[in-house]
Amino acid sequence: MSNIEKSYIDIYRDCSSAIKKDCPDVLNACRDEAMCVFERMGLPSCGLENYRHTDLSKRFETDFGLDINRLGVKANPYTSFRCDVPGINSHLFFVVNDIFCEETDEAKAEIEALRESGVIVGSLLKCAAEYPEIVGKYYGKAADVESDSTVAFNTAFAKDGLFLYVPENVAVEKPIQLVNVMSASLDLMANSRNLIILEKGASAKLLVCGHTNSKVKFLANRVTEVFVDEGAVYEHYKLENTNDSMTNIGSLFIEQQAASNVLVNDITLHNGLTRNNVRINLNGEHAETVLCGMAIGDKKEHIDNFTYINHAKSNCNSRELYKYVLNDEATGVFAGRILVDKDSQKTVALQNNKNICGSATAKMYTKPQLEIYADDVKCSHGATVGQIDETALFYLRARGISEKEAKMLLMLAFTDDVIENIRLEALKTKIRHLVESRFRGESSKCNGCDICK
Repeated sequence: MSNIEKSYIDIYRDCSSAIKKDCPDVLNACRDEAMCVFERMGLPSCGLENYRHTDLSKRFETDFGLDINRLGVKANPYTSFRCDVPGINSHLFFVVNDIFCEETDEAKAEIEALRESGVIVGSLLKCAAEYPEIVGKYYGKAADVESDSTVAFNTAFAKDGLFLYVPENVAVEKPIQLVNVMSASLDLMANSRNLIILEKGASAKLLVCGHTNSKVKFLANRVTEVFVDEGAVYEHYKLENTNDSMTNIGSLFIEQQAASNVLVNDITLHNGLTRNNVRINLNGEHAETVLCGMAIGDKKEHIDNFTYINHAKSNCNSRELYKYVLNDEATGVFAGRILVDKDSQKTVALQNNKNICGSATAKMYTKPQLEIYADDVKCSHGATVGQIDETALFYLRARGISEKEAKMLLMLAFTDDVIENIRLEALKTKIRHLVESRFRGESSKCNGCDICK
């Protein structure tokens, strides 16, 4: 055990009563066990197969502050954040560091508007106290602490985040937008937890954005559990647009039942080091999953996506596509595993990872995996790493387009099929604009926003 691991274990033991204070039993019940798992597993490092190219243990060496007593931030994020996605018309909520901002007039209005249709939304901490039967039925049931020590760490320390419950056959028409803001004047770690529940026939869309408002060192360790019941439809969009001092660890666990439909689209535009864990279980027949991701990296940015799709029942479909564009000394990592159980006949599972390294110093590590135990399936996987097509580049330059502009157009075209999987037209248009701005090296700050820096 390293000194840094021991220091966090000691913090938990010394502050356990403060962490559990004012927290409902449904959130506290699994903390001690989770910390025991973390103590046994330690922080992820390159010695682990799933972390061969990403040493997270070094990122924890910073002397981060932890807001154990939930001191919070006094500023109202609704007055400083300006989302300029035209026509997005979302239900907007904020988690500042690891506290859900529920006390503002704007948040209260959104919560009440949704509750008119029976939807419960708000602070996980408060909803766990108000609806212990619902939260207790689902909390910690998808996020396996044994799957990753960062999940165990989060389970031990997290106290708040977003809670969303959509009752049977209710459709939330407007997307729910959750903005995770890291705000501090000193190095800070945040551990937040989101719980999303869709009952039979329900539908909802969640857009998660990540932002920072200063250049201190931040580490965010966020876990999201999603339960999609029979016939329910769920869309999950995640956009990271932070800075090079940010370490972002995001773990998404999704449990799907029969005939459910899930779309996940995860886009990283700016970051320091990012590790995304996505685990999806298809637990009912005729469930469908589309899992997409895109990463644009330059300078010394590091983007690692680990995905796992478990086909546990027959007649389920999954389609997975991840693309990276890397320049300078950026590093990309993709490890995608698809497991087809022995009883999962008539499975269709397609996985593809395509990557462009625009410089000789950019690095891409890819590891697509298929593990099949059924015999009546249609499964494929593949990965490519290459450079910009010189023939296509010559074709554009021969028509008077500069080399810089031609390369930008080719990279934009390369990423377009990931963007096309966005079902929200307003968001699709905005992401296309942000990606183009990213390739041009232009600022992607939202107009009039004081948070995006």
